[in-house]
Amino acid sequence: MYREIDDFIKDWKYETESTLKIYALITEETRSEKINENVRSLERLAWHLTQTISEMGQKAGLFEQDDLEHQSIPVTLDELAAIYARKSTALGQAVVKKWTNSSLNEKVPMYGDEWEKGQVLRILISHQSHHRGQMTVIMRMLGLPVPGLYGPSKEEWVQMGIPAMD
Repeated sequence: MYREIDDFIKDWKYETESTLKIYALITEETRSEKINENVRSLERLAWHLTQTISEMGQKAGLFEQDDLEHQSIPVTLDELAAIYARKSTALGQAVVKKWTNSSLNEKVPMYGDEWEKGQVLRILISHQSHHRGQMTVIMRMLGLPVPGLYGPSKEEWVQMGIPAMD
């Protein structure tokens, strides 16, 4: 749970950049491929992450409305990434404008429960990390490169001249 807004904003910025790195490596050819009937496509996961910012932001009182709720997946990945970037920036700005460090322990209604505002922020980040992990596995299975987010990826080890771990 976050207790300082500045800590969240620093993490949110990094997580946003990491998510955009993933989006940038998805190709138009692989965006809608399903590796299994029980696994979402890369574009569906990317859009889910994007929509969740709007949804959770609205439920937590940071946005007036969830303007992505009934929107279809954008036609291009560039458009999807641009919407994600705008929503992510807007969320960070709303947190700074509407919440204070002392309000982070206040509860808001979320999904039939009550969460502390600091918990909402932690879950926003955990949710992105969770689905990005899914996306990197799918990307590997589709033969796409994977960026290092919390350390070098296999491709980045090779670029550094260091044998990648098996």
